[in-house]
Amino acid sequence: MRARRFAAVAASLWLAAAAVPAQTTAKATFAGGCFWCVEADFDKVAGVLSTTSGYIGGHVANPTYQQVTTKTSGHAEAVEIVFDPARVSYGQLLEVYWRSIDPTVKDRQFCDIGSPYRTAIFTHDEAQAAAAQASLAALDKSKPFAQPIVTTIAAATTFYPAESYHQDYYKKNPLRYQYYRASCGRDVRLQQLWGSR
Repeated sequence: MRARRFAAVAASLWLAAAAVPAQTTAKATFAGGCFWCVEADFDKVAGVLSTTSGYIGGHVANPTYQQVTTKTSGHAEAVEIVFDPARVSYGQLLEVYWRSIDPTVKDRQFCDIGSPYRTAIFTHDEAQAAAAQASLAALDKSKPFAQPIVTTIAAATTFYPAESYHQDYYKKNPLRYQYYRASCGRDVRLQQLWGSR
């Protein structure tokens, strides 16, 4: 009798464990200068489910855009990406990231200058940290440019979503966004660094 009960309990526990779905989403957080542009670039990647512009890496809780742009809060403009690992790997996102930034300049991206526009990979676990370090090492060997890479890798801290008018800016204000991106020289510089993608 006890053996039957034990078998029944074991079977029900096994079924309950089997019913728990595998991880279906994961997060990645990248700082690459203007978050409007980073968001626009990653929204084009198959397997990316959502992107949120925001602030990370600073010492002020709930910072505003005005606080971040004073360069005193310590935050970087960044994008938090929710993705489906079954459709796009973290390694593939890293490849997209590298080719969407200029990793050779400190505290600057294109026409935007200052620490909020630094490039950084904020990792969410040890596997991401290892993948980011391996990706950086591989890029350092194969890079098509002479300058050193200054992009940093750090553990993710609290991410604060930016104000609503920053979210999907490139969709809400397509003409202003295209003018900003072109006048800032982002795509011209990326072509110089990486060639045709």
